[in-house]
Amino acid sequence: MDLLSSVLCRRSRRVYRAGIVLGSLVLFSTIQLAPVASAHAADSASGGVATQNIDGQSARDRLLEDGLALERAGQWGDAIDHYDSATRAYPEDRILYQRLLISRLHFDVRRRYEDKTYLASVRDMSTSQTLDLYSEILANLQTHYVETIEWSRVLLHGTAALEVALTEPAFVDRVVGADKHERIEAFRQAIHHRIAERSTQSRFDLRSTVGLVASMAHEELGISGTATVLEYVSGAVSTLDTYTRLLSPGQLDEMFSTIEGNFVGLGVELKSADNSLLILSVIPGGPAAEAGIVAGDRILAVGSNRADEKDPDYIADLLRGPEGTAARLTILRADQTQREVSVTRRRVDVPCVENVHIVDRANGIGYFRLTNFQKTTPREVEQALWALHRDGMRSLIMDLRDNPGGLLSAAVEVADRFMSNGRIVTTRGRNARENFDYAAHRPNTWDVPMVVLIDRNSASASEIFSGAIHDSERGAVIGETSYGKGSVQGIFRMQSARFGLCLTTAKFYSPSGKAISRNGVEPNIVVPPTYIAARPDDQGRLTTELDDSVLQKAIEHLSAAGF
Repeated sequence: MDLLSSVLCRRSRRVYRAGIVLGSLVLFSTIQLAPVASAHAADSASGGVATQNIDGQSARDRLLEDGLALERAGQWGDAIDHYDSATRAYPEDRILYQRLLISRLHFDVRRRYEDKTYLASVRDMSTSQTLDLYSEILANLQTHYVETIEWSRVLLHGTAALEVALTEPAFVDRVVGADKHERIEAFRQAIHHRIAERSTQSRFDLRSTVGLVASMAHEELGISGTATVLEYVSGAVSTLDTYTRLLSPGQLDEMFSTIEGNFVGLGVELKSADNSLLILSVIPGGPAAEAGIVAGDRILAVGSNRADEKDPDYIADLLRGPEGTAARLTILRADQTQREVSVTRRRVDVPCVENVHIVDRANGIGYFRLTNFQKTTPREVEQALWALHRDGMRSLIMDLRDNPGGLLSAAVEVADRFMSNGRIVTTRGRNARENFDYAAHRPNTWDVPMVVLIDRNSASASEIFSGAIHDSERGAVIGETSYGKGSVQGIFRMQSARFGLCLTTAKFYSPSGKAISRNGVEPNIVVPPTYIAARPDDQGRLTTELDDSVLQKAIEHLSAAGF
């Protein structure tokens, strides 16, 4: 067991940075796998009464029906996004939450069986080695997880993970064979009942039962013991919360590349849009920039794989690869002309501070955008502040909109640069070793008047920073309420196999004692969002600061105060 780093894992976002997914969607298991018959039937099951629209259908029913339509189409990533939003609107609705879990399970198995490093593990690991991995994962849950573990639920949800895998072609075609459909269905329907009477008093009981299931699956379906046990491994961690997840060898490497702020890739930030991947930004000096790719371009295809025929997550994954290899891209420019370009992957340093400039020369208002919190963040922020100081900064706007989070230590260090005293954040876990009170102590802080911009996508470490500024009254927070991701994860490297575990070990609270989880940080001044200044919109057009109402409100606030 090796605790490597405490992070505030990014909230799930379908945004890709330089060919890798930021904050891979965390996948849960569930017990009820059958589709909901109808929205109205499900409403009675949830015990809730929703307000009716004029056509007689509730808004909640419509959310459920829209989600079920995405499920029927197999659009699991979109279904996750949809149900995540729906459960925030109806947090007590068990049916909506259950559909979210089911969608995550399906998305999870598809993702894993497109991961080359995961497939190599299925091929190369023995059943015994995989059972050792399962035992090690369970030991970490018992020792470090933020809440008490209920072993019966861990086993139940691991079995559900196997059930879902047996419905997914990505799993069946690789490890079973589609010609065994009737046997697969019989096994899937019976597996819960066949192990129902087995003991779940300890993690050792679970290892024994999973070993038995692996033997049965091999005998009856020809599935390798490794493939079966890995489903239970995934199910064991994905039952717990949105941010705990198993990390394949490749995902573990990506996690640390993100923390360090460098990785092998193309040097672009992307998002899915209109059957393509829209390029939001290009890292100066990176491979994509040298190939002439600019923000606003769209990737239509990678090699022969077209974005209008494949899942965007799959297309984004194709941009990854070993250093020195090339990706052949079909690019659509803003003027609607197409071109093909070959871009060679190499190690890229990813800046987390962007767009540093004086946004209002008359009033000396400085501005920069902070994209995430990584190891280099405190140094980059300090460099930006000195550059603005030399350029006449008298007050500051820090833009944390769309910032999904990152390192706890980086958030604390950046806050400490602006706060001379007072609490920054408090963490509390089941294990007393996770209980910390982080306080400002740095002398010679930057005392310029400041505004912090946040939106619904500001999460995790960005909520620690904005919450500290808000509660200490060090500055104003403007925008909309942040996401509400209020938990801390530890990254553990497993000893029994080259896997990792991103495990929730604590929850965090703002200086006033407010729980950030599900609540978020509320701004001092609420302004409906437009978009982030000088970034492409969904049509690939570069927007201007004058169109950004949130930024303009921040400028007005600082100007009116006479700073």
